[in-house]
Amino acid sequence: MKEHHRGRRVTVFVSEQATWHHRPLYAEIVHRAHRARLAGATVLRGFEGFGASHRVHTSRILSLSGGLPVAVLIVDTAEAIDAFLPQLDEILERGTITIDDVDVIHYTPGGHDAPGRRTPGGPASGGEGS
Repeated sequence: MKEHHRGRRVTVFVSEQATWHHRPLYAEIVHRAHRARLAGATVLRGFEGFGASHRVHTSRILSLSGGLPVAVLIVDTAEAIDAFLPQLDEILERGTITIDDVDVIHYTPGGHDAPGRRTPGGPASGGEGS
């Protein structure tokens, strides 16, 4: 089954070395999002990047630079994300947050063989290729 709706994505950029009470900050964010029953959270580790310090951090072996960038992406409804933002305010000392309104397409098992399934370009699908 395919569901399409509007949502909101918050992306939190922090250093992989950042911590909150001796725990990686990115892990704290994911666990708080889970406790808040948000739809989903994913941590992506960067290979190279720079932030406010303008110092490039890289994963290349010959580099002595630490603190690679980490992005935590969380997607849910606008209301749920907005309710969660104060928790980020509480634990972030350094980092960047971006917030985007997004189209969310969610696929669940059983959609391919489900009776009455609409095919792409069909009458209620919004046109060709959607």
